[in-house]
Amino acid sequence: MRAAEAINIEDLRTLARRRLPRMVFDYIDGGAEDEQTLRRSVDRFCDYEWVWNSLVDVSAIRTQTQVFGQPSAQPFFVSPTAASRLFHPMQGELATARAAQAACVPYSVSTLASHTIEDIAKAAPTIPKIIQVYVWKDRGLVRDFLARAKAAGYTGCVLTVDATVAGHRERDPRNGFSIPPSVNFKTARQVLARPGYLFDLARSSKIGPANFQGVDTGGRDVMGVINELFDRTMTWKDAEWMAQEWGGPFAVKGISTAEDARKAVDSGASVVWLSNHGGRQIDTSVPVVDLVPEVRAAVTDRIEVIADGGVRRGSHVLKLIAQGATSVALGRACLFGLAAGGESGVTRALEILAADVARLLALLGVPDVNDLDGRLLRLRP
Repeated sequence: MRAAEAINIEDLRTLARRRLPRMVFDYIDGGAEDEQTLRRSVDRFCDYEWVWNSLVDVSAIRTQTQVFGQPSAQPFFVSPTAASRLFHPMQGELATARAAQAACVPYSVSTLASHTIEDIAKAAPTIPKIIQVYVWKDRGLVRDFLARAKAAGYTGCVLTVDATVAGHRERDPRNGFSIPPSVNFKTARQVLARPGYLFDLARSSKIGPANFQGVDTGGRDVMGVINELFDRTMTWKDAEWMAQEWGGPFAVKGISTAEDARKAVDSGASVVWLSNHGGRQIDTSVPVVDLVPEVRAAVTDRIEVIADGGVRRGSHVLKLIAQGATSVALGRACLFGLAAGGESGVTRALEILAADVARLLALLGVPDVNDLDGRLLRLRP
């Protein structure tokens, strides 16, 4: 099976597992500690069940929504994920950017991307692009990075606040994994078992945070950068500073409570982003689908609410929308596609979810995704 032949996201996951060394696949696929949040984020969607409208004209289905105030052809877009060249050494973020461009959905680019933000912008010149940032201890570094993003045409900025330290992801030390990968007896065996990946890796440049090549990271890998160079003293005052520094559509990502959603808005956010970081930070955290209604109720209608976590089906996207989200961010779904087939794999992931969304809206009797709300959801007793 090729990526273009996949019929669901799980097929792409299977292909990614076949292509990647175990340590790299586990980095995508794994979560923190016992991985209960990772599993529960997906499984919880099953507890919300649909009812539907009958005898509604669904000859035309509208899936368009907005992300950071900009148009999106779908109620989903691509979430920021670090070091994408690790999953496809030859293409990385450029493949994802081109696939998002073709699907007319926004792309959110990670601070720790393995291509420069300028090169990524060139690969997706017309879609909305969002830059994701952390608060580094060096504020001048943040200021310069934001200025570069503005100059490259990025229209939105998102501050991630749930990764002041890296979560304890136990698969990684078991596999001897780091970014960039280090060669030892344990990792060499894994890479040699995937000669196609090894060939691509040998032909490509070193994988690392391409946007900070002049920054002294002390030889640390990506997890070490997070633990040592990101600012643990960060408060809402820092979020307010960053919103003012950016001066445009701004989100706080990693929110989990209504109180923090209100604080984000008070600090200058026009977007509140609910996320549990894919189950990679705090284990046994509440699934995001349960959190959306209270956060939506806490902010005004003019505030966008983005949600992510566990999305593998178009029905998952629409359940988050019905709960009150404005749009949904895709992480692993796109990474599985990238690992499975580069640009064609990401394209297939977006095609699968777009078809799911359109089909289900028709079946639900809701021709416009913006009219979907919680009246068609029931929580299983």
